[in-house]
This record gives sequence, C-alpha cells and structure tokens, in this order.
Amino acid sequence: MSNAVLKKLKGHPRLVEGTAYTILFTMGICHMLNDMIQSVIPAIYPLLKDKFGFTFAQIGIITLVFQLTSSVLQPFVGRYADRHPQPYSLAAGMCFTLAGLIALAFAPNFLLILLAVAVIGCGSSVFHPEASRVAQMASGGKKSLAQSIFQVGGNGGSAFGPLLAALVVIPYGQHAVGWFALAALLASMLLTRVGYWYSLVLTEIKTRHRTRQYAPCQLPEKTVKTALGILVLMIFSKYFFNACMTSYFTFFLMEKFNLSVQQSQYCLFAYLAAFAAGTLLGGFLGDRYGRKYVILFSILGAAPFTLALPYLNLFWTIVMSVITGLIIASAFSAIVVYATDLKPDKVGMIAGIFFGLMFGLGGIGSAFFGWLADQTSIEFIFKVSTWLPLLGVIALFLPDVRPVAPAANKVS
Repeated sequence: MSNAVLKKLKGHPRLVEGTAYTILFTMGICHMLNDMIQSVIPAIYPLLKDKFGFTFAQIGIITLVFQLTSSVLQPFVGRYADRHPQPYSLAAGMCFTLAGLIALAFAPNFLLILLAVAVIGCGSSVFHPEASRVAQMASGGKKSLAQSIFQVGGNGGSAFGPLLAALVVIPYGQHAVGWFALAALLASMLLTRVGYWYSLVLTEIKTRHRTRQYAPCQLPEKTVKTALGILVLMIFSKYFFNACMTSYFTFFLMEKFNLSVQQSQYCLFAYLAAFAAGTLLGGFLGDRYGRKYVILFSILGAAPFTLALPYLNLFWTIVMSVITGLIIASAFSAIVVYATDLKPDKVGMIAGIFFGLMFGLGGIGSAFFGWLADQTSIEFIFKVSTWLPLLGVIALFLPDVRPVAPAANKVS
C-alpha cells in the first residue's frame, strides 16, 4: 500500500499506530456545527412564545418532539452501522438538518414548527452514533481523549447557539434561523471529506480480510447489565437537570431578575460555555484517574452548587450556574467510553443508545418541567430540579472496567 494512503489511514488502531488528530478535530468541528444548530431551537423559545402565544406546555412539546426524533432512531442507526458501515451517511444526515432549518425559518404555526424540529432531530439521530464510531476509529487507542474532543465540539456548539440566536435571530425574527443553514452546508462538506477517509479504512480492512479484534470486558454479564442500568440513571439525573437549565433558565432569569431576552441569552451562554469546557476536562481526568470516579464527581459533586442556585442574587446565580456547568458536563464522555468498554463489540449501538437517552430524557424532562411550570411557577421547577444531581451517589456501585488490550495489527 502506498505511503499516501497509509498517511490517510493514520489513527486506525488496527492499521497503524497513532491518533488521527485531523479527523478528530474535523469531527469536533462538525459536532460543534450540528449542536449549534440544535441549540438554536430552545434559544428562540422566548421569540416563539411571544409571536405565537405558546404556553410553557407547548414549548415543552416542541422540545419533546425534537428530542424524541433525535433519540429514538439512534440505537437502530448505531446497530446498523456496526454491521454495515456507511461512510457518507454522516453527510447525508446533515442534509436532513439543512432541510429542517429552512422549514423552521418559515413555519407559520405550531404543527409545522413540530415538523421542522422533527426533521432536524432525524439529522441528529444519523449523525451521533456513526460520528462516535469514527472518533473511536481515529483515536489510536486514546478513546477518552477522542470522545472528549468530539464531545467538546458539540458542547461548544450548544454554547454558541444561544449567543448567535441573541445576536441574529432575536433582533431579526424567525426567518433569520435560515442563516444557520450555512452551518449545515459547511458541516456536510466537511463530513464528505471524513467519509472519504472512512471509506479508505473500510476498503483496507476488506482487502486484507481483517476481522476486528476488540478488547474483551472481563466482567460477568449480570455485572455488565447492572453497570449499564446505573449509567442510565446517571444520564437521567444529568439531563433532566440540564433540560430545565437549557429550556427554562432564560425564563427564570427574566422572571426573577427582570432581565431582557438578550441578557438572559448571554447568561445561558455562560452556563453552556462552562458545560463545553467541563466536557474536555472530564476526558483528561477520566484517562488519568478512572472514568468511574469522574462520573461520581461530575454528578454528585455538582449537587451543592445546584441546590444553592434558586436562592441567590443575580451575580451568584450566574457564578453557581457556571460552576455547575463545568462540573456536571464532565460525565458524559466518561459515561459513553465506560459503556463501550462494557460492550466493546457494539460501539455504534452503545453510542446510539446513550446519545439517544441524552436527547430523549432531555426532551421528556423539558416537557415535564414545562407542564409543571404551567401548574406552579418557573421558580418552583428550579427548586425541584436542583435535587436531581444527588442521584449521582449510586455511581459508587459502578465496577472498575479494565479491558485486556488486544494485540496490535500493523500495516507494513
């Protein structure tokens, strides 16, 4: 095989040694663009509420539809990708996002808004599981680092979405959402290039008749199932709380401190920016100290700060939200990699399940808190949500996962 092709294949742990940072950072950028687009949806809720007179329950239903379409398909896409990898499916999925954005920019009523966000959700359901497979393929064995680079791109996009919405959509109205289609177009072009690299890897594996060698998990099946159940509860705790923050934090700040929509969006940006930084921090700490301890610290460790959040003045509310975002974000990369260590032969399916749970539980949480806010108040739902990180204590029961490294295969 030529040196040029080998250079393009760099980072595949069974072909050459090393980490394909170009692919990882490209995937991180695409994840940033994808999640930036998605975060525009909750960021424009105040605009949609004022324009169409939606209730908080209707706002929650919009999030529920978006999150369910983002989540329900992901395990099936991941399972199919494990068996039949499709290198260019990433670019194709981004085209769904592009179409959904254009529809959202011109949707004239509640039902068409639901349809638009559902199409955007379908694009997300194609992107995440296959993108996680590519990130691990390019990791060169550094799976926590690779997942963190990929994930921090997404969290960075989630942070910039509300900021851009405050600067672009809020002043110019719903139609300005269409400008974000340019981000989807750019991501599709980059993912086409990644698809080419991915196809080279698959071609080489097929040509040499290689079979995948996975690091086996040494735990009993019952222990594996228990550990996966604990991880699901961690996702529930983390993303029910996060759903309250991302969907209703702006309303909380406007109601309690009389902030404008734009001012509240800047505060949401601060929380989401800290969330992005915490993701990368969690990846480094997971490699150094063990993923179990990062998961425990990330969720349970955020509890003292979340519990104080509803009772402070504006300055300390923002400070506590930033600290909370920094701590609680560090868990997700550790959870995904920990779960794939439990099922190393089903990376796509496991990634799809946990990304699906992230979106699905976030959607259910948003709908639940929207309904509860209509029945009580915005301040009440924040007091309820701040208790959720205490569930992190059950991470103490996670076993240590120490897979046996497979023999390395090299291309000569």
